Amino acid sequence: MRVGLRGPVRKGWAPRGVPTGWSYLYLAVALDPRTGQLWWPWPKNMKSEERARIRGAWAKESDMQALAAPRVVPPPYAPERNPMERFFRELHRALEGHIYPDLQAKQEALEPIPKAWQADPKRVRQRCGWCWIREALKALPAATQAA
Repeated sequence: MRVGLRGPVRKGWAPRGVPTGWSYLYLAVALDPRTGQLWWPWPKNMKSEERARIRGAWAKESDMQALAAPRVVPPPYAPERNPMERFFRELHRALEGHIYPDLQAKQEALEPIPKAWQADPKRVRQRCGWCWIREALKALPAATQAA
């Protein structure tokens, strides 16, 4: 998720001299719908080298594997195909309607939300671990399952 001082939807009026530059923060999030665990770093960019570094760090601190596992294909009747959208909706809801003086203030305003989700694995499983996702993960071949 890209977080900046300029909103993606509407323009904001600011007095002269108020910085409204195009600088951004990035939030990378991973979650395990089976256990309800949540991981998130604040990378400096989303280039491939940075994404590889993040995946390596996640693999060290969790049971995530760096295997080429088969994709979990959603059923055609799935109302929401991306479980992370619910989490990002919570972040957008917290940001909407507020003006922040700088990116650091915006990051500090966002930081309690992933911490609250991480402290409540049941909430993560309920909101992002739908039954079709859990069943598809169980059906994966044993070679691709995390130990």
